[in-house]
Amino acid sequence: MNDDIDRDLPMRVGDALRDAEETLAVAESCTGGLIGATITAIPGASDYFEAGLTTYAYDAKRRHLGVSREALDEHGAVSDPVALEMARGVRDVTDVTWGLSVTGVAGPTGGTDADPVGTVYVASPTPARGDLTPRGRPSLATSSTAIGRSFERKRSNRRSRT
Repeated sequence: MNDDIDRDLPMRVGDALRDAEETLAVAESCTGGLIGATITAIPGASDYFEAGLTTYAYDAKRRHLGVSREALDEHGAVSDPVALEMARGVRDVTDVTWGLSVTGVAGPTGGTDADPVGTVYVASPTPARGDLTPRGRPSLATSSTAIGRSFERKRSNRRSRT
């Protein structure tokens, strides 16, 4: 499996984390651990990578990440609020600088009109600045809805071409 991984981005992320003496943990749903696998395919990842949690089910998100029942019931597992709670949860339970989460509808089934197959939400709040990046810009969590919609548009454009 590791031979199929493009190492450029995870190497750059790892170098940046190592240089800044920061750490990362990931909470994954639809990716099923692939982000963690990609990060740990890089030699020396233990310098900056703490943990990867695959929390596929509602109860796993609640139990391991502290995602609120209210967020899950009100917005669903594939949503901006849940992505943000997942990222905060993995950051807090692993005591790292950066928590990264991804939740979505991988398919081929399970999509809805509101969240079709291909919808993805990503969040990464920082502990020191709330939900801002180091440069003071909104984190991906505040714009993850746009990311989800972007994937939806790309997917629907592919369908319309075939």
